[in-house]
Amino acid sequence: MIRLEAIKKSYILGKEEVSVLKGIDLTIQKGQFAAIMGPSGSGKSTLMNIIGCLDRPTTGEYYLNEKLVSNDDDKELAHVRNQSIGFVFQQFQLLPRLTALKNVELPMIYAGFKKKEREERANEALEKVNLTDRMHHLPNELSGGQKQRVAIARAIVNQPDLILADEPTGALDTKTSEQIMELFTMLNLEGTTIVIVTHELEVASYAKRKVLVRDGLLVQDERTLEKVRSGK
Repeated sequence: MIRLEAIKKSYILGKEEVSVLKGIDLTIQKGQFAAIMGPSGSGKSTLMNIIGCLDRPTTGEYYLNEKLVSNDDDKELAHVRNQSIGFVFQQFQLLPRLTALKNVELPMIYAGFKKKEREERANEALEKVNLTDRMHHLPNELSGGQKQRVAIARAIVNQPDLILADEPTGALDTKTSEQIMELFTMLNLEGTTIVIVTHELEVASYAKRKVLVRDGLLVQDERTLEKVRSGK
């Protein structure tokens, strides 16, 4: 599903070229639950942006669902994001003047769904995250955990191939973090591919695969649970 080949990313800062990713090869199969880990400055956020089609590599190729997307223009990348990727961010990224229901409907507006279908699918998504009783509330009337559930409902409403979560529990307390990670686990068991970017071992422990990035390189790829289940 996700295939990165010799991905490099550098930025020009003043007169200096700064290399952030130095040749990443990574394949994530459909239905996997993977955690990308690394310390601050390791390159994991840059890698997330490339996987999420929010940025392009300087060199290398990125295939999503067997389609080369690393050379797409901005309009094409926006289409890929809307159709194939659901995003969940640390700070929720909800629009403050819209209710939970209307926030969840947003990706479907961009995708061209009609009002009735938007409302039906948004209701179903909020029901899946156990938040139907708060659907008409504004974000400032919701707890942190409830806001993140709205964000997850928004991420899944277009039925994307991939959910990409950037530090999804970073603004939550321990108990709420566990509930959110259990929700991701449920979605993965239903067949959704999930990639989480985190520096927290407790969060990464929910994933079936852990990839460690350090100094712009992939230095460790652990698939312990998958090996145990397959008998290898």
